[in-house]
Amino acid sequence: MNEHRLLSENRVYRGTGGISQENWSKGFVPAFLDIETGLVYRSCFADGRPAPIHLLEGLPAHLLRRTHATGQPAATDTTLVSGFLRQGKFLTRAEAAVAARE
Repeated sequence: MNEHRLLSENRVYRGTGGISQENWSKGFVPAFLDIETGLVYRSCFADGRPAPIHLLEGLPAHLLRRTHATGQPAATDTTLVSGFLRQGKFLTRAEAAVAARE
């Protein structure tokens, strides 16, 4: 997972309900699922405050694989998938797009 991939996913899911700007009002919270461990991480700013969009900066350090010269996260483990939390359940972007239309 990296910033380029997040931007690419936003382009793919724009207009479907699979991006934060289109589904936050329906109770979707941006999050990441580690498919290896099953752990879900809510998207946060570096200071721990919940973020309204998918950000890498608030992820735990053990998930980061590369950083920019500024120290900002550049890439994470390949086991992370972006999606959303809703009513305590993780949904992929594709699943969120379907649920947002219901």
